[in-house]
Amino acid sequence: MTKLISGLVAIACVAVAEQKPFPAVIPTEKPDRPLSAAMERLYDEWNPHEDRGNELYSNFKYSKLNFKREANVSRRDPTKVIKVDGVYHVWYTGRRSECPPVGLKNATDTKPGTDWDLADIWHATSSDGWNWVEDAEPAVHRPPKPEQGNRSICTPGVLVWKGKYYLYFQAYNKIGGQEYCPVRVAYADSPNGPWTHHPENALVPSPAGSWGNIKINDPCPVVHNGRILIYYKGAPIERGSEYVLRMQGVAFSDNPLGPFEASKLNPVINSGHETCMFAWKDGVAALVALDGPEKNTIQWSPDGENFKVMSMIQIPPVAPGPFCPTTFDGKGDGRGFTWGLCHINPDGGGAANESILARFDCDLSLDVDREYFKRNNLRFNADTYFQKGVALPPLVKKQIIQSQKRLDKETVR
Repeated sequence: MTKLISGLVAIACVAVAEQKPFPAVIPTEKPDRPLSAAMERLYDEWNPHEDRGNELYSNFKYSKLNFKREANVSRRDPTKVIKVDGVYHVWYTGRRSECPPVGLKNATDTKPGTDWDLADIWHATSSDGWNWVEDAEPAVHRPPKPEQGNRSICTPGVLVWKGKYYLYFQAYNKIGGQEYCPVRVAYADSPNGPWTHHPENALVPSPAGSWGNIKINDPCPVVHNGRILIYYKGAPIERGSEYVLRMQGVAFSDNPLGPFEASKLNPVINSGHETCMFAWKDGVAALVALDGPEKNTIQWSPDGENFKVMSMIQIPPVAPGPFCPTTFDGKGDGRGFTWGLCHINPDGGGAANESILARFDCDLSLDVDREYFKRNNLRFNADTYFQKGVALPPLVKKQIIQSQKRLDKETVR
């Protein structure tokens, strides 16, 4: 028996020795050979062509737009871009105030507390997607007191439904991290308006003590299987020792004015600072950025509720509003997008004065194959690494130096 076992071991060793190394050109089919856990994942969860072969992967390239920079004028949080009769339309949070944001404690009826305070919904059009003309007045004004939204309406999302147009937005009566904020809606027969405020809330925060119990932000409509889905970000707590990560939920309706029924699975995405959902094939895809354990990913769900990570991305657009015309047709053939608008905070912060709109281009579309946007080895110049938000702040450097002797032990002891 001992000789038999020794012989089998010897045969196994010879077989291993004779096994050829993994080839330089990665096989398109999973090879019938022992694989490490990483290589198993490559075939079972990803694909052997890496990001080059992933339809839901792209990098993003940015372009400046022609919106005029003005003191104390901010443009941010664009909707999806839509095209009607050859004209592109976009709506966004617009603030025109007497001074920059002064903080929540110092805000007044005329002095904004944040970049999105004292805001209205503005509208711009373009014939080519690059050069934009802004309307002279807001598309949707704040309603008068005591209606909800009399302090600020912001972060809009657009829906096209049965020949009519709907804008959903956050509606504040007071500004602050813990202030109640439902989603309201205005509607029009034309993208050029006029817009009518619906008198009731479209979406309201979830019950006390739950994940979205104070305010819901960033309404993002999609049509799936003939129903209206509105995705949104919950914000139960914004600051403090009990800080809760941003998560995203969805609500369903057959009527754009509501009522909307929240998913029993909410939250359906565990990460993300802004919502960006779009129709993809027969399901819903989501660009998830900035916050949470699955930040900077693109995910997909066949039913709009159960999402799977499909790719990991770099430098995603902030508050993206893509141009994806199949998102509202509900035909189960979402084609994705190749460009859209986003916003940039010039100082790199989250609530800077005078945010600007920018254009991003990418390849998240089934209708093109732009190899340039499938590259994943992105590198940056020195200014990127030493800019504010990336460079080590002097105060933190001082703290590191103070703890260095205690932490930096001898390599050989």
